[in-house]
Amino acid sequence: MADEDDDIILSELDDDELVQQMQDDLYDGMKEEVEEGVNILLERGWAPYDVLTTALVGGMTVVGRDFRDGILFVPEVLLAAGAMKGGMAILKPLLAETGAPRMGKMVIGTVKGDIHDIGQNLVTMMMEGAGFEVLNIGINRSVDDYIAAIKEFDADILGMSALLTTTMPYMKVVIDQLKADGLRDDYVVLVGGAPLNEEFGRAIGADAYCRDAAVAVETAKEFMARKHNQVAG
Repeated sequence: MADEDDDIILSELDDDELVQQMQDDLYDGMKEEVEEGVNILLERGWAPYDVLTTALVGGMTVVGRDFRDGILFVPEVLLAAGAMKGGMAILKPLLAETGAPRMGKMVIGTVKGDIHDIGQNLVTMMMEGAGFEVLNIGINRSVDDYIAAIKEFDADILGMSALLTTTMPYMKVVIDQLKADGLRDDYVVLVGGAPLNEEFGRAIGADAYCRDAAVAVETAKEFMARKHNQVAG
């Protein structure tokens, strides 16, 4: 099978075949092939937003589903996300020029006292793969860091991560400060991390607990669809 794949010349495929091949290449983490496919579609007159949603987001949706179902694991998802990033690097400036619609904007970081970031890096990549703009503010972040970032970035969603039981309660500190500042209703707050569960998410006043990156993407999409419907209504 590998020998057959080596013979595939992307430029000779029609649009439908090329999109399918790009999604397969994305799934396999083949960054150069994904970048080549993006450039071919753009040369054929595809709008940057259509390349993003049809080829790249379509491919990452499959990656996300298989990750959620235990078919793919973190190393493979990181490879796919890296390939996605390669395609996105070509499309980002073009999307900015055309003012393409976006899914939403998210600020994400690991809470104060916690220096674990693999999970939230994965969420960042998967969210970008789904068409969100993401500002990842890193590890060991204070309430002031979060609030400054969501204001400056004009975020729709705030994501907080914790991997230690000792740092979990800090999430409530951030949410309580949002309430005190009268900002809580302006943002969707998603929380995640190995020691958390739905009950904890509810108890601290988060909008949702997301057990992994794939669930985070699905949850964010649902909240943004609801928000857009309210605006339209």
